[in-house]
Amino acid sequence: MCRAERLCGTETVFIYPPSCSKFLEIFSLDLGGILTVVLNGYDCVRECLYHQSEVFADRPSLPLFKKMTKMGGLLNCKYGKGWIEHRKLACNSFRYFGSGRRLFERKISEECMFFVDAIDKHKGKPFNPKHLVTNAVSNITNLIIFGQRFTYDDRNFQHMIELFSENVELAVSGWALLYNAFPWIEYVPFGKHQKLFRNAAEVFDFLLQAVKGFSQGRVPHVPRHYVDAYLDELEQNAADPGSSFSYDNLIYSVGELIIAGTETTTNTLRWAMLYMALYPNIQERVHREIDSVLCTGRAPTLEDKQKMPYVEAVLHEILRFCNIVPLGIFRATSQDAKVNGYTIPKGTMVITNLYSVHFDEKYWSDPGVFLPQRFLDSNGNFVKREAFLPFSLGRRHCLGEQLARMEMFLFFTTLLQRFHLQFPRGIVPTVTPKLGMTLQPKPYSICAVRRQQKVPSCGDTPHHK
Repeated sequence: MCRAERLCGTETVFIYPPSCSKFLEIFSLDLGGILTVVLNGYDCVRECLYHQSEVFADRPSLPLFKKMTKMGGLLNCKYGKGWIEHRKLACNSFRYFGSGRRLFERKISEECMFFVDAIDKHKGKPFNPKHLVTNAVSNITNLIIFGQRFTYDDRNFQHMIELFSENVELAVSGWALLYNAFPWIEYVPFGKHQKLFRNAAEVFDFLLQAVKGFSQGRVPHVPRHYVDAYLDELEQNAADPGSSFSYDNLIYSVGELIIAGTETTTNTLRWAMLYMALYPNIQERVHREIDSVLCTGRAPTLEDKQKMPYVEAVLHEILRFCNIVPLGIFRATSQDAKVNGYTIPKGTMVITNLYSVHFDEKYWSDPGVFLPQRFLDSNGNFVKREAFLPFSLGRRHCLGEQLARMEMFLFFTTLLQRFHLQFPRGIVPTVTPKLGMTLQPKPYSICAVRRQQKVPSCGDTPHHK
C-alpha cells in the first residue's frame, strides 16, 4: 500500500489511497529531515510554476548544494538579486552569441557535419554513440561560453564531461541523500559522496584553467563570448559590495551551463537514435519526409522545420516519452504558498514530477505508448500540446530551450538524412533508463549505415498515414 502525506496548515494529514496507479496532485515526504512536497499532474504543476511562478522560483538550501557551489553560480543560486543578475547575463549571452544570430545556425550545421563524418568512420559497424553525441552537443555550448569548440579527441575535455556525467548520477545516490540528512558524513573517508566531491574539485580546476586561457586577449566591453561578458560585469561591479559577480561564481556558472547544455540534449539524441532503430517504420517515415524537403541533397536548415511536421512530432514524443529530466531540478518556496487549499511553508523543497505531467491521462491518451502521431492533426500538421513541459515552466524554466530545439532538429535531421540506424544482428538494447538526475539510455551499440537517398521531385510531400 502506498502512503502519501498532504499538508494542511501546520498539520500533516496522512492519506492511504486504494491504489498507487493514479498520482495524487500534491503530497509531502520527509527526506532525511528535509520537508519535501511533490507536485503531480499538469494542472497542479501549472498552478504552481506558472500562476505562482515567483513563489516557486527558489532553490532548496541543501548541504550538497552548499558544498558544491556555495549556493552561487546560476543553476543552484537562491532566488533573488544574484540569480536575476546571473540569469539576465546568461540569457543575453545565449541570444547574442548563439541562437539570436544567423551565423550561429551555420556553426551548428558545421558541428553536425563533424558529427556525421565521425560516425561515417565506423563504416556501418557497431559503435556506442554516447561519446560522439556528447562531444558534438557540448561543442555548441562551448561556442557560446568560450567562443571555441573542442576536438573529439581532446582527452582533457572528454574527461571533464565524463566527470560531469558521473556527478549527475552521484547527486541522487543514496550517499548524496545521506549527506543532505547528515552533513557530518563529509568527514567519513569512504562513500560515493567523496567521489562526487573529488570530481567537482577536478572539474573546478579544469574550468579555472579554461577560463584563464579563453579570456586571454580580452578587450573590455568588446566581449567575444560568455566568459568575456561575465568578466566585464565583474569589473563594472567591483566597487559594489552587494554584487553577486565573482570569479568563483563565474566558474560555477560556466560548469552549470556546460552540463545543462550538454546532458539533456545529448540524452534526447541518444534516445532518438535508440528509438529510430527500435521502430524502423517510424524511421522510414522520417527518411521520407527529410528526403522530400531536402530533395537536392542539401543540408537541413532551421527554415525546414515547419516543412517537417513528422520529424517535429517524433522529437516531441521522445522528449515526452523518455522524460529526460523526470523530476525537474528541485525547487523551494520563496514564501508561504497556497495550493489546492493547502499551505506549503516558506523554504519547503518542491519536486515537480514532470513524469506525471507527460503521462497525465487527462491530457494524453494511451500515454504509455510511443506514438509520434499524437503531435499531428488529421491533416498531418504539427500541433503543440498543452501538457508538454520538458523544459519546465515559470521563472526557472530552461534558459537554453531555444538553443536545445535548434540543436535537436539540426543534429537529428542531418543524422537521418545520411544514415539508416539499426541494431547489430541479434541484439536489441534495453529501453530501461539509467537512473540519475536525468534519465539516459544504458550503453548500447548501434550501426549507422550510409543511405542511398531516395530523392523525390522537389515540392513533393511524403504520404502521411
